[in-house]
Amino acid sequence: MPITELPQASARPGSSSDSTHAVRQYCDVLVIGGGPAGSTTAALLADRGYDVTVIEKDRHPRFHIGESLLPANLRLFEKLGVADEIRAIGMQKWGAEFVSPWHDHKQTFQFADAWDKTMPYAYQVRRSEFDEILLRHAGRRGARVIEGCRVRAVEFLKGRANENAGAIVMAAHEDGRDEQWQARFVVDASGRGTFLGNRFKAKVRNSRHNSAAMYAHYKGARRECGRDEGNIAVYWFDHGWFWFIPLLDGVTSIGAVSWPSYMNTRGKRTVEQFFLDTIALCPALAKRLQDATLASPVEATGNFSYECDHSYGPGYLLVGDAYAFIDPIFSSGVMLAMNGGFEAAAAVDACLARPAEAEAALQRYHQVVKHGPKEFSWFIYRVTNPTMRDLFMGPSNKWRVKEALLAVLAGDIFGSRPYRNSLLLFKAIYYAFSLANLKRSLVAWRRRRFNMRRIDEAGTVPSR
Repeated sequence: MPITELPQASARPGSSSDSTHAVRQYCDVLVIGGGPAGSTTAALLADRGYDVTVIEKDRHPRFHIGESLLPANLRLFEKLGVADEIRAIGMQKWGAEFVSPWHDHKQTFQFADAWDKTMPYAYQVRRSEFDEILLRHAGRRGARVIEGCRVRAVEFLKGRANENAGAIVMAAHEDGRDEQWQARFVVDASGRGTFLGNRFKAKVRNSRHNSAAMYAHYKGARRECGRDEGNIAVYWFDHGWFWFIPLLDGVTSIGAVSWPSYMNTRGKRTVEQFFLDTIALCPALAKRLQDATLASPVEATGNFSYECDHSYGPGYLLVGDAYAFIDPIFSSGVMLAMNGGFEAAAAVDACLARPAEAEAALQRYHQVVKHGPKEFSWFIYRVTNPTMRDLFMGPSNKWRVKEALLAVLAGDIFGSRPYRNSLLLFKAIYYAFSLANLKRSLVAWRRRRFNMRRIDEAGTVPSR
């Protein structure tokens, strides 16, 4: 069978000759990346009897941001078989607190008040521990886990009538060894590295909501008391919002998400100093950190929101952040990644075991993974709008709209969604209030448009 290279996915220069000397392994499914999406997919496929290889460029445990989970995650943990392990490392998160400098009170939402009362809490976790639990679980289920190994190139094989015949994956170990795998199917779970998305030139920056972030861990941050100790807090400020995520070991994750137009004002300041200066712009948060000390370096990252223009193709699919990433204000990332892993495993199983069902299974997969970011994005696009802030800071449950809002915040966005009509009413209220305060809405729209223009013109992100 001839080897046909996918656009922008061919072997690196010189690899054609090198690859002839590389050891070739064989597997049914090769998963690029050992984060929540890749580990979930690998564990489920291994459970179904497939020969699965996971190639992870780092070695776990490794640092990762995104420590806040959603109540909807708990059902996925149970189904995957890791609930007890996650419970052991997680701080219970019963609600979410919103703090606005334009309001004289804070607002706390309790997940127990959501439409579905069976998901009253979630967890805050150290991602280094959480991700390792999922990856080791995949290994125990039978997946072959290879760490410290970076995928360099993929060549997809085509058989008769141009049908998919698997792929050759070329990778380099950290000790310099090259290795090849021949796989029947490739799952790209490479996270924000978007391995195939970049090579297909399929990754598209979200033109409606692009942001950048700075973040670090602190020791000694002031927490709430009792059951509220584990709540996530969101602080609005003039240039975006902050997260405050308490972890079980006493460390607190702090991050600032803002327009790159603000990030470009950094000048000659170090990222750490710029981060500290940004925190000072939010007195309510600065007060909680006045006795705290940095427990990690300050990191910065940009191009937060993007989506690939497709989620699957002949012999491959993209799952989790390898397909799309949205602003993390509602802590949706891990839930979407793991849910995508469940859907990916079902789709790959259909492709390999029941080829006649493959196209329908892949189309269903695409519908599900596209639905998740879309459901959250309506709120994300408007979360810094003064009308949305007013609704969050003064929620009403008339027509059960608060319960519907909390259903989304809890991650209960798949399936029948019985709250749908109440959620539509919430959106109608938003538009009605926006019209009632038309002058304010126009000012907010112009400011957003200005920030979007600045992104296109400058678009730079500070680096350490």
